[in-house]
Amino acid sequence: MFLNGLYVAVLSLLSPVVLFRMIRHGRYRRGIGQKLFGLSESAAARLRGEHEETIWLHAVSVGEVNLLPELVRRLSLRVNGRAIVVSTSTDTGYDLAVKHFGEERVFFCPLDFTWAVSRTLRNLRCNQLVLAELELWPNLIAAAEHVDCPVMVVNGRLSERSAAGYQRFAGLLSRTFGRLAAVGCQDEVTAKRFVACGVNPTRVHVTGSLKFDNAPRSRDTPDVAARVNWAGIDAWHRVWCVGSTQAGEEEMALAVYHRLREKHPELRLILVPRHPERFDSVAELVIAKGDRVVRRSRNDSQYSDQLDSDEVILVDTIGELKHWWGVAHIATVGGSFGDRGGQNMLEPAGYGCAVSFGPNTKNFDTIAGRLLDGGGAVRVADEAELEGFVRRCLEDIPAADDLGRSAQAIVDEHRGAYDRTLEMMGERCESLPTRRAA
Repeated sequence: MFLNGLYVAVLSLLSPVVLFRMIRHGRYRRGIGQKLFGLSESAAARLRGEHEETIWLHAVSVGEVNLLPELVRRLSLRVNGRAIVVSTSTDTGYDLAVKHFGEERVFFCPLDFTWAVSRTLRNLRCNQLVLAELELWPNLIAAAEHVDCPVMVVNGRLSERSAAGYQRFAGLLSRTFGRLAAVGCQDEVTAKRFVACGVNPTRVHVTGSLKFDNAPRSRDTPDVAARVNWAGIDAWHRVWCVGSTQAGEEEMALAVYHRLREKHPELRLILVPRHPERFDSVAELVIAKGDRVVRRSRNDSQYSDQLDSDEVILVDTIGELKHWWGVAHIATVGGSFGDRGGQNMLEPAGYGCAVSFGPNTKNFDTIAGRLLDGGGAVRVADEAELEGFVRRCLEDIPAADDLGRSAQAIVDEHRGAYDRTLEMMGERCESLPTRRAA
């Protein structure tokens, strides 16, 4: 009850911000009933289909959702008589999950109110709950334990700062960590942090990062070819993709692009903002800087001729960035020059792009470290260093290609996390328990 009261107090404090975003940007509106009250019996029955019980996978947003298709595919071959359903917390995550799994298998995760999570678990008849990376909600995990539903974390990551924060509230949260049936961690350092936070050491496994397995292996795919054709990219072009950007990073990229294309007319720029609500403002920024913008969402933008030097492609759609990295020769991973903490740099690395990112990659420190240590990426501190990096990639193509090959080799070296994750899940749930009534 204490946590329910705390959540209500926090929501009350944040309500002006939430209401503003609901009205201004349309955020938080969708699935409001499922979020506040949990899944109804009818909604849960639709998700279960003809199955009596379910395995529930939860992924917060786009990045975590992208980890699940291969896991679901492999898991489907192993489970008998159980539906696999997927929840997410954001609109963009929900839309992407629907693309992957179909609307009949996707729902919005309830907020961590006792009544909402208990109702969802009960109506889903859930006998296994799998959390992607880490969504530590005490009421949800306690409610799962109450109905004998083991909770597992896959692709677990826990930063030093987050671990320290959890340990400051050990009296409240150590029991929650202790309830986890299994945790598949990305590396040894993360495993030690989970143990320090209260997970039984025998339940912690180093499985590696699913993102390595999820990284592409080749540009020679229909998805990449379709985007090359759509954009009018020709063999003489050198394409620079700046993806998962936040405010300020597009302006920096445009400034570098303008200075470099005077000597390098072969350079082309693709911008992929992280958040949909910024698509229009980024388009306006491109125009304000004197360029023409080609928006991916516009059906009439397909090219029959080469892309001109003053045309910037704006990918204002969800779930496509993975394929646009395959169009690029040079990649800059956004969210790393501000306070976000970086985004997934393994997708451009898997394609063999010459990869760069900014100084702040706290959310991907292990992955960034492996790429940097192996000579598969370059960290740049600011706009000047970013310009120097892109210039070198244009003027010394063999060196840029070597950087890309090193990135691919590092990705290939660390594949295999799906196999280890499924092995962990099988060890912990070889015979799933009979559910108690909630």
